[in-house]
This record gives sequence, structure tokens and C-alpha cells, in this order.
Amino acid sequence: MKIALPSRNNNIDGHFGHCEYYTVFTVDTQSKEITNSETVESPAGCGCKSNIATTLSDIGVEVLLAGNMGEGAVRVLNNAGIKVLRGCSGDVKTVALNWIEGSLVDSGDVCHEHECHN
Repeated sequence: MKIALPSRNNNIDGHFGHCEYYTVFTVDTQSKEITNSETVESPAGCGCKSNIATTLSDIGVEVLLAGNMGEGAVRVLNNAGIKVLRGCSGDVKTVALNWIEGSLVDSGDVCHEHECHN
């Protein structure tokens, strides 16, 4: 299974649509270990209006662990078959390991009309 995290300097970027890149981890769900890591370049412009949902889906991403994002982005990612968990922050590997252990839940935090800029 693959999970993606919008990233900036190896940390979760607080605003999905403006991240520098996406960290993509391949996870062995049985052993609960990260078996591979790669980065995917962030497209220019707003995340929900870019092709990032299709790009991530095409490489097998099933879950996106994010800080904050608008409902449009959540909808676009969900329509591409990607589950979204919002409210994440900190080091991307630590966040991924917390998700693997089952200690993360979606916060429901939403950017309204792109007004939040962390």
C-alpha cells in the first residue's frame, strides 16, 4: 500500500495545495513497516485544480495524510480513490508511522475558500 504526505523540508506542509513535493511511502501493512520512500513533484497552482490526484492514484496511492485542505481537494482526491486524513503535522516519517500504528484520525479541519495560510 502507498500513502502520500504533502511535504516541505521533510515535514507535513500545513496547506496541501502549496506543498513543495509529496513524500510517498510504500507500507507493508502486515509487518507495519515502511518498505520504500519516493518523492513526487508538486504541480504548479492549487492542489485541487491540478492533476495531482490522478498522478498519485496512478502510482498506487490509497491514503493522503495532510495538514489542512479545502473540501474541493478532499472531493477530488476521494473521487480518485484516495482516502484523506487531515490535521497531521510534523515529520513525515513520524506521521506515517503513527498512521501505520492506527493512532491517526481525520480532524475534519477544512480551509474555507483558501483563507488559511499556515
